[in-house]
Amino acid sequence: MDLAPDALVLLSRIQFAFTVSFHIVFPAFTIGLSAFIATLLIAHLRTGREHYRTLARFWTKVFAVSFAMGVVSGIVLSYQFGTNWSRFSEITGNVIGPVIGYEVLTAFFLEATFLGVMLFGGDRVPKWLHAMSAVIVAFGTALSAFWILSANSWMQTPAGFEMRDGIAYPVSWFQIVFNPSFPYRFVHMLTAAYLTTSLVVLAVGARYLVAGRFVEEGKTMARMGIGMLAVLAPLQLVIGDFHGLNTAKHQPAKVAAMEAHWDGSKPADLVLFAWPDAKAERNRLEVSIPKGASLIITHDPDGLFPGLKDFAPEDRPPVWPVFFSFRIMVAIGLLMIAIGLVGAWLWWRGRLFDTRWFLKPVGYTWSLGFIAILAGWMVTEIGRQPWVVHGVLRTAQATSPVLTSTVAISLALFVFVYCVVFGVGVLYIRRLLQKGPTPTSHAPDQSLPNRPLSAAQRAAREALAAGGAS
Repeated sequence: MDLAPDALVLLSRIQFAFTVSFHIVFPAFTIGLSAFIATLLIAHLRTGREHYRTLARFWTKVFAVSFAMGVVSGIVLSYQFGTNWSRFSEITGNVIGPVIGYEVLTAFFLEATFLGVMLFGGDRVPKWLHAMSAVIVAFGTALSAFWILSANSWMQTPAGFEMRDGIAYPVSWFQIVFNPSFPYRFVHMLTAAYLTTSLVVLAVGARYLVAGRFVEEGKTMARMGIGMLAVLAPLQLVIGDFHGLNTAKHQPAKVAAMEAHWDGSKPADLVLFAWPDAKAERNRLEVSIPKGASLIITHDPDGLFPGLKDFAPEDRPPVWPVFFSFRIMVAIGLLMIAIGLVGAWLWWRGRLFDTRWFLKPVGYTWSLGFIAILAGWMVTEIGRQPWVVHGVLRTAQATSPVLTSTVAISLALFVFVYCVVFGVGVLYIRRLLQKGPTPTSHAPDQSLPNRPLSAAQRAAREALAAGGAS
C-alpha cells in the first residue's frame, strides 16, 4: 500500500490528537465521578445523614455537564474514522468495529437506561432505587472503558486475527479482547480515572475548608479524597511497573523512547533529565542515575534491553515527546502519593481540616490528574508510532485519500469550535463549584424532562444564575 504524504499524515494525527485530548478527560472524569456519587448515595442510604445526599446532588450536576461534553466529543471521533482514517477502518474494521459496537450494546445502553433515574429520580423513586441506579451507571462507565481500552490495546498488541488479502479477520475474539497489554492498560487507566476524580474532590473540599464555606461537606470531600489517594496512588505505582514490564516485552521501541535509551549493548541509566537528540543519537544535558533504568525495566542493574539504535530510524517513535510526557506523568504520580500520605498522616493526627499550609496548595491541584492522563496517553499513542496497529499497519498507510488542505481547514474549525464549546462547559462547571453544595428542596419537580441531556441544561442554568448572583 502506498504511503500518504507526510503533511497529510501529520495533520490527520494532530486533528485526531486534538479531538481525542478534549474527549478523554471527560469520560475519565465521569468514570470516577459516577463511582463517587454512588458511594455518597449508598452512605446516605445507610446512615440517613442528609449532607451525603446534598453532596450527591451537587456532584450529579457536575457529572451531567461533563457527561454531555463527553458524549458530544465522542461523536466527532467516530466520524473521523471515516473522514481521516478510512484505510484504517477498511483494513481493521472487522476487528475494531465489533469491539466498539460491544461498548454501545452493553455499556452505553446500560448507562442510558439508568442515567435518567440517577439524574432525575432523587425525589421520584425510592432511595434504594436511586442509589442502585447510580451504582449501575458507575458500572456502565467502567464497562465502557473496558471495551474502548480493549480496542486501543489491540492496536498496541494485536492478537487473535489473521490477514487475508491485506484485511484483518478475527480468529479468536477472546484473544482479541484480552490481548497481551489489555489487562495492564485497563487497570492502569481505571485507577487513573479514580485518582483524577479523587484529586478534584479533594481540591474542592480543601477550598471550601480554607474559605470556611460548606464545612461539613468539605470535610467529607477531604476525607474521601485523601482516603482514595492514600490507597490508590501507591498502588498505581505498582500497576505502572507491571504495565511497563509488559510494554518492554511487546513494544521495546516505545520503552527505549520513554527512557531515551540509545545503546542496548550496555545497562541503561535512569535519565532524570536530558534533551534527546535523534539526529546525533545521544542525549544532551543528561542528568541520570547509573544503571537505574535497567534496574526498573529488567529488575537487574546489569540487565539489558533494546536501545533505539537497535531499531531502524524509520521504525523509531518520536523520542522527545514520549520522553518528556512519561516524566510528567511519573512526576504527577509521585506528587499524588505525597499528597495522599501527608494527608493521611494529618488525618490520623486530627489536623487535616485546619492545616492551611496543606489545604491551601492542595486546593490548586485539581488539574494534575487530567494532565497526567493526557501525558500518559501521549506516551501510549506517540510511542506506538510509526504504527497505527503495531507491527501490522503503518500510520502513513491508514489515512484517507483526501487533500491535505481539507484536513488543515477542518482542523482549524475544530480548534475554534472546541475552544468555544468546551470553554463554556468548563465555565459552567466552575460556576457550579463556586455556588457549592447548597441544600435544595426535596419536593419533586413536576416538569418531567424529555431528554436525558436536559440535566446538563438544568445545571447550566443554575451555573448562570450563580454567576449572575456573584
